[in-house]
Amino acid sequence: MEKLDLKREYKELYNPSAKAISVVKAPTMNFLMVDGTGDPNVAQVYKDAVEALYAVSYALKFKVKREQKVDYVVMPLEGLWWMDNMTLFSVENKAEWLWTMMIMQPKFVTPKMARQAMDEAAKKKGLAALSRVRFEKFAEGLAAQILYFGAYADEGPTIQKIHQYIHDTGHQLHGKHHEIYLGDPRKTTPAKLKTVIRQPMR
Repeated sequence: MEKLDLKREYKELYNPSAKAISVVKAPTMNFLMVDGTGDPNVAQVYKDAVEALYAVSYALKFKVKREQKVDYVVMPLEGLWWMDNMTLFSVENKAEWLWTMMIMQPKFVTPKMARQAMDEAAKKKGLAALSRVRFEKFAEGLAAQILYFGAYADEGPTIQKIHQYIHDTGHQLHGKHHEIYLGDPRKTTPAKLKTVIRQPMR
């Protein structure tokens, strides 16, 4: 059975250059999502959200493999980050960060399949954030991005570089700061973590 790897299909979105900022137009894609607020390093609601997203994503993967004879690689965790007052957005205000954590799903996954996968996940173990998981289409559109290597806490200069690029090319920031986590912080040293940093623009 062939295993689909959507990171390869959407290579420009999930494996951009680390040497230069690139411009992409992200298409409408399916996601499992959970909203929340708080410091991702210490907030239990964040840990619960990530756990629920992975549980449903793997339930979906095994459901599709069992019923449709199609196997695929579960996509990486992604996050949208913001505050109601973006002038206050900084690493000093992590407790007030708003976020949407999400995992992209293959285009053949339907809302019905997602609901069934949530039901299956609920039977296997108690997941505090399961009731907050939703299946939704997300169209990000035009954005600037770069592949970043290093600790999450040290992203600031790279983010500023992207923002400056957007302004220098005659665009405006539009939409929420977006990160795609290609490394596992539980298994990888901070210096070797890989993160796609993306900023929508118009």
